[in-house]
Amino acid sequence: MNSTKRFVCFLWAIAAISAIGISRGQAAEFDFDDPKGVNSMVFVLDSTLEPIMGLANSISGTVEFDPAQPEKMSGTIKVAAKSVKTSNKKMNDVLHGREWLNVKAFKTIDFAIKSVTVDSKPEKDVYDLTITGDFTLHGVTKELSVPVKVSYLPDKLGKRMRGKPGDLLVLRSQFTINRKDFGIKKGMSGMTVAEEIEIRISVVGSYFK
Repeated sequence: MNSTKRFVCFLWAIAAISAIGISRGQAAEFDFDDPKGVNSMVFVLDSTLEPIMGLANSISGTVEFDPAQPEKMSGTIKVAAKSVKTSNKKMNDVLHGREWLNVKAFKTIDFAIKSVTVDSKPEKDVYDLTITGDFTLHGVTKELSVPVKVSYLPDKLGKRMRGKPGDLLVLRSQFTINRKDFGIKKGMSGMTVAEEIEIRISVVGSYFK
């Protein structure tokens, strides 16, 4: 085989590799700044006198993931603090104020991955993980370990965004934090506003080919 034919074969091989999903053993970067605006985080403060529920819908960040080595996952998920809202406008004004989220000083709520443990793999390309990371809220950072179900969906980006070749990564998690751990209204009774905040997050990241 002459050099020209070898070069043509090399180009065909590169094209074939790029046409399939992530190569096993190779991490790809998934972008969680969702063009469809569907990604969201739900929070619940279930106090005795005044249960509160709300939503945050401005989520961004990137995660590197290799389906062959899920334990090497890395990255950061960010939530815009100003997007955290309840159904009551006056309550939102208080929530965004200095004694609560203080959104002018602390723009985002972050979770930065530090380590990952694979708990189980219930089905192909689905992983039950325990992820330990730095959770930053109200300018305070605490290490948390949270359960995360990861679904890797090769070549499914086009099903969600017509005409876009690529893969999807779906992260689902539910965990609890204590607002006092993050310096939020330490002196307030838990009867009026719950100390524990339940958080549920379901987000989709995209890898564009």
